[in-house]
Amino acid sequence: MALFGYDQGVFGGVNVTQDYLDTMGFGPTSSTLSTVTAVYGDLLGRKKTIMLGTTIMLIGAILQVSAFGVPQMMVARVIAGIGNGLNTATAPVWQSETSKASMRGKLVVIEMVCNIAGFSLSNWITYGFSFASGPIVWRFPIAFQIVFMIVLYATVPWLPESPRWLMAKGRVEESEQITADLESTTVDDPYIVTVSKEMQYSINQEREAAVPFKDLFLGRTGGKAGTKTLRRLFLGMGTQAMQQFGGINVTSYYLPTVLEQSVGLSTDMARLIAACNSVSYLIFGSLGIPVVESMGRRFLMLFSSFGQFVCYAIITGLLSQVVLGDPSTTKYGEASIAFFFLYYVFFGFGWQGIPWLYPAEVNSLGMRTRGAALGTATNWIVNFMVVEITPPGIGSLGWKFYIIWTVFNFSFLPIVYFLYPETAGRTLEDLDRFFREDPPLLVFRDKAATSKHRPDKYLAHEQQEVRRHSSVGSVSAKTAAELYRNSMSSQDGGEKDDIEKVERTAGL
Repeated sequence: MALFGYDQGVFGGVNVTQDYLDTMGFGPTSSTLSTVTAVYGDLLGRKKTIMLGTTIMLIGAILQVSAFGVPQMMVARVIAGIGNGLNTATAPVWQSETSKASMRGKLVVIEMVCNIAGFSLSNWITYGFSFASGPIVWRFPIAFQIVFMIVLYATVPWLPESPRWLMAKGRVEESEQITADLESTTVDDPYIVTVSKEMQYSINQEREAAVPFKDLFLGRTGGKAGTKTLRRLFLGMGTQAMQQFGGINVTSYYLPTVLEQSVGLSTDMARLIAACNSVSYLIFGSLGIPVVESMGRRFLMLFSSFGQFVCYAIITGLLSQVVLGDPSTTKYGEASIAFFFLYYVFFGFGWQGIPWLYPAEVNSLGMRTRGAALGTATNWIVNFMVVEITPPGIGSLGWKFYIIWTVFNFSFLPIVYFLYPETAGRTLEDLDRFFREDPPLLVFRDKAATSKHRPDKYLAHEQQEVRRHSSVGSVSAKTAAELYRNSMSSQDGGEKDDIEKVERTAGL
């Protein structure tokens, strides 16, 4: 995710580098500039695609560094975007599959903090090289991302595979061993036996509940989507859309451009302010780690939305008073800088990490992987649109361009408050049960849906399940594992019978 953050931020500094603009033939108001920055692939991947994605990004980086014209840069950004899409779709899922439920939120937020760290580093590198001259001013910052790729090549092969992915492939012993290693215990520990049974059962249920995309969107779910499948898909996708419509990439990609064209700063000062802003973004983004579980997803989304709305409203008001070239209005532009900084504080608390966490939590077993993929695709599609319209929007509308993001952020408040159930403190099974109970569309009156603490009825249900699973001995667990492997390799009509034997043997 640090590589993602670096790649996300590096073009913000490169875009105002004169040698880059001259080499690519861009003018100060060229709409092609926004197109090159916005081109990313939407190809999504699963476990073990990190290495593939990194290799594709390496090819893209080499082509970008060696580019001498727009066509090669366009192709290079598309290739890098495909690799980036693979990595960003895979990393949160991999993290979730190897994390405890009580730590899932914190670990995903830590992922996003690494993203900010990469973004901050890119800002400082582009600022430092702005004092040089010639092609190195922009070619070296782009090339530096290869350092992150080397780190990935050196570490990813040694990291544990997802236990759930291994179980889905019928590699039960490997799955149990990695689960035991992650829990610092042995494979015959009763907890590991219970977890193994639950994974086997969940995978079987997921396959039974799977709905093809075509049938899903045509409404032909055949009774398999009884847990509000489409609603849950749209809730997860909505968080990713709101993150981007909140205006984060207006400043992530183009803060130096914004500070030059809207505030009236010099290029050097714009770079320095952007670099300093990235440090405060990193610090305050880290504050989300201890509160994402205790304060809950709903509160943080509401808190961040309100804060971002206030910041953009004040930025809009101040920039409306700025007349470029008039020294008497400079003070209004300078005052707006403080609220660009404050915007990142609010974004870091909530909208930075939750959109990558919520889709993996809210979707059902049968749609979890596809739900996370659709969420990531939504992020990239809206990201493309925002980055595409920003340079011409600022050039054509001036300060009025920021009204758009003010309105969007305000609209998130009723959307989250009325429609979004809380997921903090709940197991994934709790959320399945909640949606099976046919909850109303407007959840704000349902305490079980909005409480940041786990409802008592879910706690009671879990205790009952634990007592039921704890009765399984090691012998029957081994027998269940063997039957499960057989069911995975079965290619005839006996597969269903094998799965039923697994469930009976495992006490399910």
